[in-house]
Amino acid sequence: MRRAVCPGSFDPVTNGHIDIIERAATLFDEVVVAVGVNASKNRLFSPDERMDMLSQACAGFANVTVAGFTGLLTAFCEERGIHAIVKGLRAVSDFDYELQMAQMNASLTDVETVFVPTSPEYSFLASSLVKEVASFGGDVSSLVPGFVHTRLTTRLAERQGS
Repeated sequence: MRRAVCPGSFDPVTNGHIDIIERAATLFDEVVVAVGVNASKNRLFSPDERMDMLSQACAGFANVTVAGFTGLLTAFCEERGIHAIVKGLRAVSDFDYELQMAQMNASLTDVETVFVPTSPEYSFLASSLVKEVASFGGDVSSLVPGFVHTRLTTRLAERQGS
């Protein structure tokens, strides 16, 4: 069975993330979307909230599951018998960073990294930009699933109210 992991923070999940996950699901028998849980990072959504949104966003993909992880991604892969990491690339700058990470991961274990170029309509899309634009009242409804947009605007309103 060909198994892969799509790792990320997904804070929040965007249509760009879903595009990469969907494409990975056509390449592999099983895809695990791995949500990085790092307590030292200040995220808008908790790990459970991010995993819940991803589970909902990926519900239509029969071979995709969602899990959280702490520590090294390579350890997560070894524990689950996963031998491929799928990473989306938006630009050359992504490649520079991701190539170093892929080489480091390969030096630690037998996990290979597969790079999938982002679809052109999502080449600019990043969770951080979505949050920033939304925090200033910009319309990001076309960049995230509808239920994510609702949760995003609600969370931002809560934070601005406190």
